[in-house]
Amino acid sequence: MTLNQLSPNACGVIEAIHAGQDLRRRLCGLGLRLGIRVRVIRHSPLNGPMQIRVGHTDLILRRSEAANIDVIPT
Repeated sequence: MTLNQLSPNACGVIEAIHAGQDLRRRLCGLGLRLGIRVRVIRHSPLNGPMQIRVGHTDLILRRSEAANIDVIPT
């Protein structure tokens, strides 16, 4: 399952990141690393970005970027 498929208030643990080196570095800089638990806060309407929480930090990600992140639902 990918991060963009999680419902609001659902949690998951990052299993893999399928992205180029630049995007992978950017996501890593935001705290999105393998084994990290994330929670989806909300999806914007009309296929807009999504808000996720990593630890105590909220992030806004494009759904296309979130589709590159495999998660295991918890």
